[in-house]
Amino acid sequence: MNASASLFEQHDFVYGDHRLAYETVGEGMPFVLLHGILLDSHINRELATRFAAEGYRVILLDLLGHGRSDKSSDPKDHRADFYADQVIALLDHLGIGQALVGGVSLGCIVSLHVAVKAPQRVAGLFLEMPVMEWSAPWAAALLSPLLLAARFMRPGYASFTRMVRALPRPHQLKYEWLAGIMNTLSLEPSVVAAILHGVLVGPIVPSEQQRRKLTMPALVIGHTRDKLHEFRDAHLLSQQLPNAHLLEARHIMELRTRPDRLWPEISQFLREVREAGLTAPTAAKAISPAPSVAAAPSATPAAASGGGLKQRFEQAVEKVRTAPPDGPFKPSNELKLKMYALYRQAIDGDVRGKRPGMLDVVARYKYDAWAMAKGLSSEDAMRKYLEEVAKVEQKFG
Repeated sequence: MNASASLFEQHDFVYGDHRLAYETVGEGMPFVLLHGILLDSHINRELATRFAAEGYRVILLDLLGHGRSDKSSDPKDHRADFYADQVIALLDHLGIGQALVGGVSLGCIVSLHVAVKAPQRVAGLFLEMPVMEWSAPWAAALLSPLLLAARFMRPGYASFTRMVRALPRPHQLKYEWLAGIMNTLSLEPSVVAAILHGVLVGPIVPSEQQRRKLTMPALVIGHTRDKLHEFRDAHLLSQQLPNAHLLEARHIMELRTRPDRLWPEISQFLREVREAGLTAPTAAKAISPAPSVAAAPSATPAAASGGGLKQRFEQAVEKVRTAPPDGPFKPSNELKLKMYALYRQAIDGDVRGKRPGMLDVVARYKYDAWAMAKGLSSEDAMRKYLEEVAKVEQKFG
């Protein structure tokens, strides 16, 4: 591992049948930062350290097929709106109620899909180089030859990727973006073809009507020298989002190679979102008894049929979520795990996916706790959750 990589804590979690990788740096308000198409977290590492210095806990997720995450050669796995589900699953995994979400290119449009799917989870949007209506024809024209090469010229393509894979990567943080590009050129042809196929066939960006409903603060960054990221898209997006500000870069790499000119406005935006977030419980906890009701995954039919029981359960969850951290009640990790397990059983039913590995200790504990509740009906899990809250209220008021 090179010196720059040691700044980042590497983790992974189970998403369906796949394992997704992410890494974190810094402490403070959560900021999920996403890479571009075929790239990985390396492209954002140097930026992440800057964001961390502004008071953020930056979480770099490798979307399915990218970076250290599992690979899939099925185009159906690689739609932009499906990538958004992976971001929401990451927030659930980390117990994060709300976060700043953003990214570059594909990461930008995935962030928009996250905001449309779960607006209550998004404290703000950092949108660099959107790909929308004006860019889409150019994206198809520029990426289709690469898709055809990966699909129909595999022997030559595979030889090229093996050669790039053998090359040493840069060891300096300021050149991590170059390491990310080299990793892109090392991807197996079948994975490249699947990603490009899935993204180009699926919905690229939410509709204008959906975008106009996104009221969270947003910073949109665009530039005028790249047909794949038409500046007209950035300009229109900044007008469509009610609380957006447009920042014009000079070229595609300015933010990664010479960010000082852009940084004062970026820093101001980050400060405003962070200060607004201090008034709400947005920070991630190592083990959370339950996410907020608004932030929870959609309830199963069984959970939705409890009538008064469901209402009492939601009230109890809200009490737990808003309990003051400096109050008299200091729950043990054992109780936190129990409450977390009952909550997930009530909302999602039996535990799913593979058990996390030994290196992800917290996720493993949470998985095991949830597995202990296996077989409980949604209603029984709600009742047991209510019983635990009642015990605490009897003791502490």
